[in-house]
Amino acid sequence: MSFKGLLAAAHLTPVELLGDAELTSIEIDSRLCKPGSLFICMPGMTRESEGFIADAAAHGASAVLAHSAAGIAAAQQAGLAGALVPHGAGRFSEAVWRLCDSFFSHPTREMKMVAVTGTNGKTTTAWILRDLLSLLGVDAAYLGTLGYQSNHEKIVLENTTPFAVQLYNLIADARDKGIQAIAMEASSHALAQKRLDGIEFDAAVFTNLTQDHLDFHGTMEEYASAKHRLFRVLPTQTEKRFVAAFNMDDPVGVRWAQEQSGPTVTYGIQAPEVDLRGVPVDVRVDGIKMNLVYRGEYEANLRLGGSYNVENALSAVAAMIALGFSLEEVVPLLPKVRPVPGRFEAIPNDRGIGVMVDYAHTPDALEKLLDSVRKLQPRRVITVFGCGGDRDPNKRPKMARAASERSDLTVLTSDNPRTEDPQSIVDQAALGLIPGSDHVVILDRPEAVRYAVTHAEPGDVVVIAGKGHEDYQIVGRTKHTMDDRELAREALGSPG
Repeated sequence: MSFKGLLAAAHLTPVELLGDAELTSIEIDSRLCKPGSLFICMPGMTRESEGFIADAAAHGASAVLAHSAAGIAAAQQAGLAGALVPHGAGRFSEAVWRLCDSFFSHPTREMKMVAVTGTNGKTTTAWILRDLLSLLGVDAAYLGTLGYQSNHEKIVLENTTPFAVQLYNLIADARDKGIQAIAMEASSHALAQKRLDGIEFDAAVFTNLTQDHLDFHGTMEEYASAKHRLFRVLPTQTEKRFVAAFNMDDPVGVRWAQEQSGPTVTYGIQAPEVDLRGVPVDVRVDGIKMNLVYRGEYEANLRLGGSYNVENALSAVAAMIALGFSLEEVVPLLPKVRPVPGRFEAIPNDRGIGVMVDYAHTPDALEKLLDSVRKLQPRRVITVFGCGGDRDPNKRPKMARAASERSDLTVLTSDNPRTEDPQSIVDQAALGLIPGSDHVVILDRPEAVRYAVTHAEPGDVVVIAGKGHEDYQIVGRTKHTMDDRELAREALGSPG
């Protein structure tokens, strides 16, 4: 396709247009450009992306989408075709997804697409969804915090929801490999930045809304508004029948369900009126038995443990209903769903203690995690947790309060400090510790895990929260190898 032809197909009229070229790919990284590439100069990156136009040209790029006069001038100097769409009012972001959608011939029209948004439960819900679809014979993929995973490949991703160029490249490649459905997480960052615009969803799920990412959104209202785009804006970009699933145990879910103009599936455990109800019967460390009520009553069993996974399983079943599947099809498959890496993941041992690794990194997620552990009636709960650097500092003392209120011993440590001083992060979190609660502060995370495990006695449960599946710790801008599961295994081998 020619550059001018692509602009026309995407219904874009740039402020300035420079030449024409035949295109073979769309790239956001100048190093990935090759002959015929359209190089997208995204604004707001760590370094000014238009400064890489010469490098893109050196790798063979044929055209540039620029967001400033300097960018279009750099394209001309490099001898490339170019189009100028100024940054502001979302115009550039819209241009990017329209170009990608047109270039890849609208890939999501040909697949079942389902998105999961909310503060907590996105990963597990999307994971369960992908497994259920696969068990039904659908060639399905998962895309989110755990990367991109299908029966064909696994790809590590930098973001829960990739930027539009990478996302469309992934989805188009999945389509070309025969993928029939994608269950994906929809982060608030991605929704606010229009990374998901143009994706034609068949269904979407709202799990819950609690405080998170206020360092990016500023207020809870803006945070909620970003997530709400999945239900009020994206359905207008497709001719598919879009069905929304809302958790009615959350007041935001109730409000959004009432405001939704299209078809909905409502679900919950406590809410008085819902389409799908979940009734937990037996919740264990390694399994759940629950009753599902939807046009009849069904007994469901899962290998996922913890009470909050009752909600996640319910969210996934609601999504399956939204996609048009019946409980007669879904319920027999629930026992075959695989546990999610780093989510209520038990570390087996012969010490007589429970050791759990979980990704919980918000006050609400930590509360739900520890409440789930408490319901297992352990002798004591020992919790190891930290708070990430360069993230919302207001949640740090709230996390400490959540941990110390629900734990017999709290071990406050470092998480991913990034560019902040680890001691400063811990000091801010410590302000929320309940006065008189039993706690220790150990900045070194491996030492903190070792302390918690070696001080545990038979009947105790050690909860290591915050990093889950991550196999690294970010200090400054560098990732260092570190896996809480391995730290726990090493500590279990240490003398008490």
